[in-house]
Amino acid sequence: MRTVTLKKIIPFLLLAAVAIGAIFIPSVPAFDDGGKYNSADIGWIIVATALVFLMTPGLAFFYGGMVHRKNVISTMIKSVAAAGVVSVLWVVVGFSLCFGESINGMIGNPFTHLFFKGVVSGAPWSLAPTIPLVLFALFQLMFAIITPGLVVGAVAERIRFTSYILFIALFSLLVYAPIAHWTWHPEGFLFKMGALDFAGGTVVHISAGCAALAGALVLKRRQVHLDHKEIPPANIPYVLIGTGLLWFGWFGFNAGSALGANALSVSAFATTNTAAAAAGLSWMFFDALRGKKPSVLGFCIGAVVGLVAITPAAGFVAIPQSIFIGFVAAIISNVAVYYKQKSKLDDTLDVFPCHGIGGMVGMIMTGIFATTTVNSVGANGLLYGNPSFLFTQIKALAIVVAYSFIVSYAIFKFINFILPMRVTSEEEELGLDASQHDEKYMQGTLLIHNNGKLKEEMVDL
Repeated sequence: MRTVTLKKIIPFLLLAAVAIGAIFIPSVPAFDDGGKYNSADIGWIIVATALVFLMTPGLAFFYGGMVHRKNVISTMIKSVAAAGVVSVLWVVVGFSLCFGESINGMIGNPFTHLFFKGVVSGAPWSLAPTIPLVLFALFQLMFAIITPGLVVGAVAERIRFTSYILFIALFSLLVYAPIAHWTWHPEGFLFKMGALDFAGGTVVHISAGCAALAGALVLKRRQVHLDHKEIPPANIPYVLIGTGLLWFGWFGFNAGSALGANALSVSAFATTNTAAAAAGLSWMFFDALRGKKPSVLGFCIGAVVGLVAITPAAGFVAIPQSIFIGFVAAIISNVAVYYKQKSKLDDTLDVFPCHGIGGMVGMIMTGIFATTTVNSVGANGLLYGNPSFLFTQIKALAIVVAYSFIVSYAIFKFINFILPMRVTSEEEELGLDASQHDEKYMQGTLLIHNNGKLKEEMVDL
């Protein structure tokens, strides 16, 4: 019989307390349209919200296919579990911290929308007047879900599941919420500074990339990394499926950030697809220049880097320039991955070189190629005679990099102090699927020759 420890009881008790507390929150009627909302905009943002949610299982396939086969399930569940943790936190306090009444441009008042108070029947968000506030809140929830899921790739194959669940909660409240408020709330200090991030270059990708770097440093290197062992990907078709789901979902991620069924959403849709296509080819062709063979992994990773890089720029740059953004971002991240592999940094699936640096490239490219011809409420970049905007983007980038890395590093250290984050060497050798979840990625039968007879035996594949 297994012992039930306090650390196993606390998560259940916390969820139970939230569930019981929710009973006493007064019920309110659904929002009253009254003719003030646009049905086409509502329909499109509902679809976009679902598309962004699809990116989370897509990310699970993308990461799960690249790790060792004994760690596939443990890697996938950490991304998917974020949907559970963040969804509950978002209703309780997360949305309020991001988009509640601003406290000095730094964070939202946690009591503004506590337990979604005023969200279901409240006035629409000021920057999305044609859709109900509750729909805006659900759309933004999907961004909050996938961000801690991205960090999984850097700490895969050695982090305890329970520790990562705590990281998701603390990261969402202490890193994601403040950065989202600074960037997307009209009173946020980065917003007022003039920094532009259309769909999450800073909020999602730079914050996750820097947190990934912090996690890799705190957790230190895997034994296979110390032994310089090559670990073959568990399932390359999983990576391809994950890439397809991410690419598909990213249309909701970027085009949905126009917050309406309008010309800007069409433009963002086009720049998203174009940058991803250019980046996938760029990564694959650049590999060929270095003497490698064209690979599925290369194209898939490159395409995702292109999607990352175009994210902050999608609604501010024109379609032709998105080719250049994807092309350059893939090369920079490819070179970053090369030098990371030469270093002692054990970022398992290259989250920092791809998402962190990809997001930084995207912010800088926004500062260069943004034009009010595409988005009148944006700004002109360096290419259109406004170098000061590029400097603003770089300042915002530097602030988010520093904040995300420092606070995430502190979170990882804190969790490691109260609840050891790293599995034991024996558990790492056995694999986290078995040691953390008592599950196997794949089993099959093997015919074994035994004293002239063939014997069938069940094995892990």
